[in-house]
Amino acid sequence: MTVETEWGGAPSVLRMILGRRLEELRTRAGLSFAEAGAAIGVSHSTIRRMEAAKVARLRLADAEKLLQVYGVTDQEEVDTFLQSVREANKRGWWHTYRDVVPHWLPAYLSLEQAALQLRGYENQFVHGLLQTEDYARALLTASYPHAPAEITERRVALRTRRQKLLTGAEPPRLWVVMDETVLRRPVGGPRVMRAQIDHLIELGRLPHVTVQVMPFAAGPHPALWAGAFHLFRFRARELPDIAYLSGLARAEYLDKPDEVVVYREALDRLSAQAPSARKTETLLAALREEW
Repeated sequence: MTVETEWGGAPSVLRMILGRRLEELRTRAGLSFAEAGAAIGVSHSTIRRMEAAKVARLRLADAEKLLQVYGVTDQEEVDTFLQSVREANKRGWWHTYRDVVPHWLPAYLSLEQAALQLRGYENQFVHGLLQTEDYARALLTASYPHAPAEITERRVALRTRRQKLLTGAEPPRLWVVMDETVLRRPVGGPRVMRAQIDHLIELGRLPHVTVQVMPFAAGPHPALWAGAFHLFRFRARELPDIAYLSGLARAEYLDKPDEVVVYREALDRLSAQAPSARKTETLLAALREEW
């Protein structure tokens, strides 16, 4: 058994990998949830939650007992698995921003940090990894109009911290398609919008970043009736692609292949229909002049 641990420091993603491995071992051992739970003194629902990565922490003692119950005898395998459990139980860097992090965001940040490739469609605002501080501040002020200034600045700092992902040693591949509406909506005023567009042009020239703008002139497109959505692909082969759908009060994560493929195909069609990255840069320059 090999468990990948150099995946970018995203604890909940590692818990997903470990959960899938525990499911595989339990199935191979021919045990039900109830039988596995009884063997280590927990409920069948606890085993289900462990395998689905719906526990805040994997207890080291429970993991070690399960490996014994499932017949894992190779000490190197056991040591590797238990070390991965320790890593999975560490807090992500975003824990220091827990006072301003909504309940659904840690899962998203964990996926973002662990991704090999991030693709997305934005129809209302610039992707969080591509926002300037002033644009983010204006957007967050509008989203949380009653928040004290210091809380808004904490939220801006969190977003800025996320963006270090793009300048790290092994940045993920980021590919974003944005509707023209995004760059026509005045967030923060003309000066902020000009700086934001300059920032998009600059980041779009990075070898691992692709920015495309879907112009109004392109007409209807595959995501016209959809909201924003993101697709994550991971370095860890144990994980499937995951689609993320955002909402006002909650977030939804899809990992069933027949659901994820709908969003993957939509992004493929969007990318094919939108102007190329080079033509998008020309379009961005023209939009900047209008601001």
